[in-house]
Amino acid sequence: MRTPRAGAVSCPPAVCDGRVMRLLGSGLGALLGVLMLAAPVRAAVPQIVAYYDGGMPVAAIPVRYLNTLIYAFEEPNAAGRCAPPSAAQQRTIAALRQLRRHHPGLTLLVSIGGWDQAPEYSDIALTAASRAAFARSCVRRMIEQDHFDGIDLDWEFPVQGGMNRSRPQDRADATALVRALRQRLDALGAKTHRHYLLTIATPAGTWQEGGAYSVSDSYDLSAIAPEVDWFNVMTYDMNTIFSPVSGFNTPLRANPRDPEPQPQRARDNLLGAVRYYEAHGVPADKILLGVAFYGRGFTGVSARHAGLYSKYTAGFPETPWKRIAARMLSSPAWVRHWSATAEAPWLYNARRHIFFTYDDPHSLRIKAAFVRHEHLRGVMIWVLGEDDARDSLLRALVWGLHVPHAAP
Repeated sequence: MRTPRAGAVSCPPAVCDGRVMRLLGSGLGALLGVLMLAAPVRAAVPQIVAYYDGGMPVAAIPVRYLNTLIYAFEEPNAAGRCAPPSAAQQRTIAALRQLRRHHPGLTLLVSIGGWDQAPEYSDIALTAASRAAFARSCVRRMIEQDHFDGIDLDWEFPVQGGMNRSRPQDRADATALVRALRQRLDALGAKTHRHYLLTIATPAGTWQEGGAYSVSDSYDLSAIAPEVDWFNVMTYDMNTIFSPVSGFNTPLRANPRDPEPQPQRARDNLLGAVRYYEAHGVPADKILLGVAFYGRGFTGVSARHAGLYSKYTAGFPETPWKRIAARMLSSPAWVRHWSATAEAPWLYNARRHIFFTYDDPHSLRIKAAFVRHEHLRGVMIWVLGEDDARDSLLRALVWGLHVPHAAP
């Protein structure tokens, strides 16, 4: 285990974690009030945006820490429209609206799509008529009838990289689809005298279905950037069963010891992903850095380097933080290690030959400090319901986004 680098945190993880929890537990509002009085005037505090997929009761959502909640997922139907939600979805949506009424500062979006849940997108985006029909139906259904504050487009992915149907022209069609949604939302906004949000979920990892991948294979980032309010950048899943070797889920920086080829090695980390988006026309204040409230692993790894950067035989299932904290971290079979470049922990199970990568409160404070240092819009969480009962990960992000840090 590595001693934290000077400036990253002011105390060891075990001590600092307890201090953070005690301070936050004593009242977030009071804490932030003191911080605002003590801190010089600066840009708005970065936002915390979280996806909600029903993994916890609506009443249990820790809304006091959130700026925006994204309901996942609404799915297009076979006709390429936003169809009426099911009865169960309607009950959830009604509960979310009630939550917003009690917390009027909360913004509520709906995400349309998902990893393998929108095979219709290529057809939807294909023609001006199909795009207009989709945009019209979604704005009518999701905004005018269900009263969301905006739409999040989650097409994984145009052209290649995902499991959905695709065409070579998807890249241009995706831009046209974004514009159709923006125009429809703006037309409604002109009538209601308000701005409706349009966001888009986009990848960062360079290993996807089919092998080596670039987000630019699927999206014209510079063309989309003026049309959306922000990008929900999925800066997790940097290493998965599509990767050639075991590696970190959300590493902060590239490691020269990583045997990944270039350019993948330079980009499969948070710093590389942010620089790539910026170089392709996305301003920092439109980037939400994605953080994962789960870990993943690789089985059949070598004992060398405790399983890191090893060939593997299979993936180890995604595991929510609450289970990691309750079962894995308490077991002597799982030995914790720390990476100085990834700024993240990993676990190695020598008996079962498993490498497991995840984030904990310490590494998420460092990532939050990175968001501040890079002047990003904030963080995006996938997914609510996977934190522990004390909201340890979420509260670590709150602390890191509000308390000044040196550059990580």
